[in-house]
Amino acid sequence: MKALTIWQPWASFVAVGAKKHEFRHWDYRERSPRLVGQRIVIHAGTRPVRRVEVLDLYERLRIGETDLDIALARDMLEKSNDGRSLLLAHGLGTAVLGTPKKATELFGDSDRIDHEIWAWPLTDWRPFVPPVPMRGFQGFWHWPIEQ
Repeated sequence: MKALTIWQPWASFVAVGAKKHEFRHWDYRERSPRLVGQRIVIHAGTRPVRRVEVLDLYERLRIGETDLDIALARDMLEKSNDGRSLLLAHGLGTAVLGTPKKATELFGDSDRIDHEIWAWPLTDWRPFVPPVPMRGFQGFWHWPIEQ
């Protein structure tokens, strides 16, 4: 199974259902076309949550400038002590990777949206109980444990 490392708190937003898309500057089908519709591991990277990013997230949630489910995202941040208690370097669970679309197709053409960003749908979340400690890598990588 393939894995994708996502920085916190974004990986945990996927886990609680607040984040429905992963945004990247590339269409994964160019490198890995067989991943469409496949289950992948969502891995929380080792990079600690930055306070300035949490403050920015709270502001975006307050004004509704986000694609996150606002109530779920705010609740997760508050329960995690503003992201400071989130797991790092762990596989959190799996999700099904959907067909990517340009972010402008989802949210409309705007000066506020980077026209080069791809939205990768993530559905059918299944958590690992317990989460699995694991070092991650950039891009898609092979998850070495059978789940």
